[in-house]
Amino acid sequence: MRILTGQGTISLSLAVIFFSATFLASTIAAPIQTVWAATIGDRDKRPRESTKRTNPRVKATAASLAPVTVHDFRVTASPERTRLVLDLDRDTTVMERRAKNPSRVVIALPNASLSRSALAKAANGTVPPPFMVTHTATRAVVVSFPTAAFRSYKHFTLSNPPRLVVDVTPRVERGLAPTSETQEPLPIPSPPAIQPTAPPDKGYKTIVIDPGHGGRDTGARGRRFTEEKDITLNVGLKLRELLRKQPGVRVLMTRESDVFVELEERAKFANSNAADLFVSIHVNSHPSRSVKGIEIYHFGEAKDQRALEVAARENGTPLNSTGVGWEYLVADLLTAKKTEASLELAWTAKEAMITHMNGHYAVNDHGVKTAPFYVLRFTSMPSILAEIAYISNPAEEDLLRKPTFIRHVAQSLFQGVQSFLANSKSTIR
Repeated sequence: MRILTGQGTISLSLAVIFFSATFLASTIAAPIQTVWAATIGDRDKRPRESTKRTNPRVKATAASLAPVTVHDFRVTASPERTRLVLDLDRDTTVMERRAKNPSRVVIALPNASLSRSALAKAANGTVPPPFMVTHTATRAVVVSFPTAAFRSYKHFTLSNPPRLVVDVTPRVERGLAPTSETQEPLPIPSPPAIQPTAPPDKGYKTIVIDPGHGGRDTGARGRRFTEEKDITLNVGLKLRELLRKQPGVRVLMTRESDVFVELEERAKFANSNAADLFVSIHVNSHPSRSVKGIEIYHFGEAKDQRALEVAARENGTPLNSTGVGWEYLVADLLTAKKTEASLELAWTAKEAMITHMNGHYAVNDHGVKTAPFYVLRFTSMPSILAEIAYISNPAEEDLLRKPTFIRHVAQSLFQGVQSFLANSKSTIR
């Protein structure tokens, strides 16, 4: 039926639309409800894998970045075993390795730290044998003990509260039997070859001077083609000359000429000669030619990007692989007892250089720093690496070419070593 008036046409159209909408709604309402209900049902029956995949990522971000804290540790002894317990703030991963030279069991908690009280306990030497607890420069807490000190051992973790437990069954000497539950475990045997012990009555101090680079390894190079290997050798020879005049001092050098010596061999040389001090001499370099001055390093974790770059250059290793890996953790463990003495030697040498050199030159003091230098990592005595100037700076390159400057550098290092030896209250080794 046709309605000719505009008013009537509009009314009819609205009626048709309303009727169509009502019909469609009634027609499809049931299928939609059926599909929706089925969807909900399927969703309820479907394994909730997405939730499980998502939540660990969220949780791991906070948990994995924050280091685990060792609040405290304690040792109990009985005739059957010696037990070490570390109290943790949460569960964590435990790694175990065997280290050679010296032969030790190394149990590590990566990305972990000691609390202030636990660190003090570990540092003051009160940890009973055979254990050594160390907070390493590679951000790990390490428990180690020599393989010769036990018959068997095991370690395991506990929860509520989180703990790491290390049990060591000590060896029993022939003819001796434990007499009480409080009997102390057997002492640690004499240190192996990597930490040779000099005779107590030797009557002299052995100082090893290590001129950096040499032979095919030229080191850093200045714009006037001055090479680091030549500068370090000149300073080393002059320093040896000064130290040899001192009574009770034996001076050795890792190289006396322009020859190539592997970094690891330099440390072995110092260890095999029962050295009391190790002084490695280097020349610095920087992309900015305006940077100049001196800085002294000892082995440890790099505290800033620049220190890591210096270590990578001197090590001859890529930046992204400098100072990482299990071998550095073990190396840091081996040198842990010498860290304090190395820091003292570094500060003494730096202060002597600033005091002596400032009378002749305008010296920029970049301070004492830590970095994972390969040449220092296995030395078993107080060890430092001295960056005496920046060969990349035109003014300091000119100075490095002058015998007078070389003599002043050697004299300042000599005064630092002499001051350290004089202030040492006990035998260094």
